[in-house]
Amino acid sequence: MNHLTLPAGALCALIGPPGSGKSTFAHQHFKPTEIVSSDFCRGLVADDENDQSASRDAYELLRSIADKRLKRGRLTVIDATNLRTPDRAWLLARAHHWQRPPVAVLFDVPLATVQAQNAARDRVVPAHVVHEFHSLMPTTGQLHDEGWDTVHLASALSLSAG
Repeated sequence: MNHLTLPAGALCALIGPPGSGKSTFAHQHFKPTEIVSSDFCRGLVADDENDQSASRDAYELLRSIADKRLKRGRLTVIDATNLRTPDRAWLLARAHHWQRPPVAVLFDVPLATVQAQNAARDRVVPAHVVHEFHSLMPTTGQLHDEGWDTVHLASALSLSAG
Protein backbone atom coordinates (compact mmCIF):
# COMPACT_ATOMS: atom_id res chain seq x y z
CA MET A 1 0.00 0.00 0.00
CA ASN A 2 1.36 3.44 -0.93
CA HIS A 3 1.58 6.18 1.65
CA LEU A 4 -0.13 9.51 1.03
CA THR A 5 1.21 12.57 2.77
CA LEU A 6 -0.83 15.69 2.17
CA PRO A 7 1.04 18.99 2.20
CA ALA A 8 -0.12 21.50 4.79
CA GLY A 9 -2.89 23.68 3.40
CA ALA A 10 -3.52 21.40 0.42
CA LEU A 11 -6.71 21.24 -1.57
CA CYS A 12 -7.62 17.55 -1.77
CA ALA A 13 -10.37 16.67 -4.24
CA LEU A 14 -12.01 13.27 -3.86
CA ILE A 15 -13.09 12.19 -7.35
CA GLY A 16 -15.52 9.37 -8.07
CA PRO A 17 -19.14 8.41 -8.65
CA PRO A 18 -21.75 8.07 -5.90
CA GLY A 19 -21.15 4.89 -3.92
CA SER A 20 -17.42 4.72 -4.65
CA GLY A 21 -16.39 5.28 -1.02
CA LYS A 22 -15.42 8.97 -1.02
CA SER A 23 -17.37 9.98 2.09
CA THR A 24 -16.33 6.88 4.01
CA PHE A 25 -12.69 7.56 3.10
CA ALA A 26 -13.02 11.21 4.10
CA HIS A 27 -14.54 10.43 7.49
CA GLN A 28 -11.93 7.75 8.21
CA HIS A 29 -8.94 9.95 7.40
CA PHE A 30 -9.81 13.61 7.99
CA LYS A 31 -11.19 15.82 10.72
CA PRO A 32 -14.84 16.78 10.17
CA THR A 33 -13.82 20.43 9.85
CA GLU A 34 -11.44 19.60 6.98
CA ILE A 35 -14.20 18.02 4.87
CA VAL A 36 -16.37 20.22 2.66
CA SER A 37 -19.16 17.92 1.47
CA SER A 38 -21.66 18.69 -1.29
CA ASP A 39 -24.23 16.49 0.46
CA PHE A 40 -23.75 18.30 3.77
CA CYS A 41 -24.04 21.68 2.03
CA ARG A 42 -27.24 20.49 0.31
CA GLY A 43 -28.58 19.55 3.74
CA LEU A 44 -27.67 22.96 5.13
CA VAL A 45 -29.53 24.87 2.43
CA ALA A 46 -32.53 22.53 2.02
CA ASP A 47 -32.71 20.41 5.19
CA ASP A 48 -32.38 17.39 2.88
CA GLU A 49 -29.10 16.04 1.49
CA ASN A 50 -31.07 14.30 -1.28
CA ASP A 51 -32.83 17.42 -2.56
CA GLN A 52 -31.20 17.80 -5.97
CA SER A 53 -33.14 21.02 -6.58
CA ALA A 54 -30.84 22.58 -3.95
CA SER A 55 -27.63 21.60 -5.74
CA ARG A 56 -26.90 25.03 -7.23
CA ASP A 57 -27.16 26.72 -3.81
CA ALA A 58 -25.25 23.86 -2.18
CA TYR A 59 -22.35 24.21 -4.60
CA GLU A 60 -22.26 27.98 -4.09
CA LEU A 61 -21.92 27.30 -0.36
CA LEU A 62 -19.32 24.56 -0.92
CA ARG A 63 -17.24 26.92 -3.07
CA SER A 64 -17.50 29.72 -0.52
CA ILE A 65 -16.39 27.48 2.35
CA ALA A 66 -13.59 25.94 0.28
CA ASP A 67 -12.33 29.37 -0.76
CA LYS A 68 -12.31 30.65 2.83
CA ARG A 69 -10.40 27.57 4.04
CA LEU A 70 -7.85 27.82 1.22
CA LYS A 71 -7.38 31.53 1.94
CA ARG A 72 -6.54 30.64 5.54
CA GLY A 73 -4.16 27.85 4.51
CA ARG A 74 -6.29 25.06 5.95
CA LEU A 75 -6.36 21.53 4.56
CA THR A 76 -9.53 21.45 2.46
CA VAL A 77 -11.00 18.10 1.39
CA ILE A 78 -13.73 18.38 -1.24
CA ASP A 79 -16.15 15.47 -0.82
CA ALA A 80 -18.21 15.67 -4.02
CA THR A 81 -18.19 13.65 -7.22
CA ASN A 82 -15.83 16.17 -8.86
CA LEU A 83 -16.32 14.30 -12.14
CA ARG A 84 -17.07 17.29 -14.33
CA THR A 85 -14.08 19.11 -15.78
CA PRO A 86 -15.47 22.61 -15.01
CA ASP A 87 -15.89 21.71 -11.32
CA ARG A 88 -12.29 20.50 -11.13
CA ALA A 89 -11.10 23.57 -13.07
CA TRP A 90 -12.68 25.84 -10.45
CA LEU A 91 -10.96 23.91 -7.65
CA LEU A 92 -7.61 24.11 -9.43
CA ALA A 93 -8.03 27.83 -10.07
CA ARG A 94 -8.75 28.54 -6.40
CA ALA A 95 -5.86 26.35 -5.22
CA HIS A 96 -3.51 28.21 -7.56
CA HIS A 97 -4.97 31.59 -6.56
CA TRP A 98 -4.22 30.90 -2.90
CA GLN A 99 -0.95 29.10 -3.76
CA ARG A 100 -2.11 25.80 -2.28
CA PRO A 101 -1.03 22.43 -3.65
CA PRO A 102 -3.86 20.61 -5.46
CA VAL A 103 -4.05 16.87 -4.78
CA ALA A 104 -6.57 14.52 -6.43
CA VAL A 105 -7.65 11.18 -4.97
CA LEU A 106 -9.34 9.11 -7.67
CA PHE A 107 -11.87 6.46 -6.64
CA ASP A 108 -11.54 4.29 -9.74
CA VAL A 109 -13.92 1.55 -8.57
CA PRO A 110 -15.51 -0.94 -10.99
CA LEU A 111 -19.11 -0.10 -11.89
CA ALA A 112 -20.48 -3.35 -10.41
CA THR A 113 -18.82 -2.57 -7.06
CA VAL A 114 -20.09 1.01 -7.09
CA GLN A 115 -23.64 -0.17 -7.88
CA ALA A 116 -23.51 -2.73 -5.03
CA GLN A 117 -22.13 -0.19 -2.54
CA ASN A 118 -24.70 2.38 -3.65
CA ALA A 119 -27.57 -0.09 -3.16
CA ALA A 120 -26.40 -0.70 0.43
CA ARG A 121 -26.34 3.02 1.35
CA ASP A 122 -28.97 4.90 3.33
CA ARG A 123 -29.26 7.40 0.48
CA VAL A 124 -29.50 5.35 -2.71
CA VAL A 125 -28.77 7.16 -5.97
CA PRO A 126 -30.71 5.78 -8.98
CA ALA A 127 -28.64 3.14 -10.82
CA HIS A 128 -28.79 5.00 -14.15
CA VAL A 129 -27.37 8.12 -12.48
CA VAL A 130 -24.51 6.11 -10.94
CA HIS A 131 -23.81 4.60 -14.37
CA GLU A 132 -23.78 8.07 -15.97
CA PHE A 133 -21.40 9.45 -13.34
CA HIS A 134 -19.16 6.39 -13.60
CA SER A 135 -18.82 7.01 -17.35
CA LEU A 136 -17.36 10.46 -16.57
CA MET A 137 -14.38 9.07 -14.62
CA PRO A 138 -11.17 10.82 -15.65
CA THR A 139 -7.89 8.95 -15.95
CA THR A 140 -4.86 9.75 -13.84
CA GLY A 141 -3.23 11.09 -17.02
CA GLN A 142 -6.17 13.42 -17.64
CA LEU A 143 -5.93 14.76 -14.11
CA HIS A 144 -2.18 15.37 -14.43
CA ASP A 145 -2.82 17.15 -17.74
CA GLU A 146 -5.42 19.38 -16.02
CA GLY A 147 -2.77 20.54 -13.57
CA TRP A 148 -3.19 18.46 -10.41
CA ASP A 149 0.19 18.38 -8.64
CA THR A 150 -0.39 14.85 -7.39
CA VAL A 151 -2.92 12.18 -8.35
CA HIS A 152 -3.49 9.08 -6.22
CA LEU A 153 -5.71 6.04 -6.61
CA ALA A 154 -7.65 5.61 -3.36
CA SER A 155 -7.37 1.83 -3.57
CA ALA A 156 -3.57 2.07 -3.26
CA LEU A 157 -3.37 4.42 -0.28
CA SER A 158 -2.74 4.59 3.39
CA LEU A 159 -2.88 8.15 4.63
CA SER A 160 -1.30 10.67 6.93
CA ALA A 161 -1.79 14.41 6.96
CA GLY A 162 1.32 16.57 6.99
